[in-house]
Amino acid sequence: MKLRRLATATASGVGLAALVNKTLTKRAEPLGPSLEGFQGTYRWRGFDVAYTEAGDPENPDVLLLHGVHAAASNKEFDQIFKQLAQKYHVIAPDLPGFGRSSRPPVVYTAELYTSFIVDFADDMTDDAICLASSLTGSYAVLAQVETGAFSRLELICPTDDAGKRRTWLRTLLRSPVVGTALFNALASKRSIRRFNDRDGYYSEASYTEKDVEFEWQTAHQPGARFAPASFVSGYLNPEADLGDEIARVDVPVTLVWGREAKVTPLEGGQELADEGDTRLIVFDEARLLPHVEHPGPFLEVLFDELEPLELQ
Repeated sequence: MKLRRLATATASGVGLAALVNKTLTKRAEPLGPSLEGFQGTYRWRGFDVAYTEAGDPENPDVLLLHGVHAAASNKEFDQIFKQLAQKYHVIAPDLPGFGRSSRPPVVYTAELYTSFIVDFADDMTDDAICLASSLTGSYAVLAQVETGAFSRLELICPTDDAGKRRTWLRTLLRSPVVGTALFNALASKRSIRRFNDRDGYYSEASYTEKDVEFEWQTAHQPGARFAPASFVSGYLNPEADLGDEIARVDVPVTLVWGREAKVTPLEGGQELADEGDTRLIVFDEARLLPHVEHPGPFLEVLFDELEPLELQ
């Protein structure tokens, strides 16, 4: 009798999860562009990679690469994209598995993203300035070491460590019913707000409910759980040491950090700056996203950094 009751309860739980998943899927709308500009599609290894492009193509190229998390997209740059496009030719893709790009159930890895950056930069930019954040910063460094595609790297709170590898967690999150239910909980509006308040931003005033709604929508597109499943289980960590790789880069590198960052504490930024002999710029009252919290001061610093390149 106990086994029968357990089986009945389990079946009921799975059935309820499936119903909730279906309801949330219906609530999610097709994702529209988050940045103003030409909306293009880059075909890469079976992916349709969405990107936004703006600015005069005759101006120097700037490639913007967003960070990785459950609700990631190129919307991360909406506070600086239009201003950058006034002086530069700016391109901001949604990484494979995120935003408006396709999200097939492939196994996402650091190698996949590094290869994407290498190919995208080669096909879509010319000697670009690359601005990349969080874990994607490490992929940009590896791409530069491999191909020398960029003229400069501006890395925002870069890291090579998203936690230890947990195969069971990746397998669980990729499963159809239970995995979808767990990811829906991870990417609920409550969870998104908690991440923003605890790790993303120093001030609640740095984001709006409209931002939360967009993040919720992008995290509930078809296939949305597959890339984050690799992220939270540690499978997007690159094999190489980030400090060692930065030291190998032969173009100027600047590290940008929020003084109050928790996910990637400032101490780690100071160590990377020492290892790579690079400049470290620290923004007060900022955490993981200083370019979002302080777009004006961030752009002032960035333009000062890039002005010598414009004169060459």
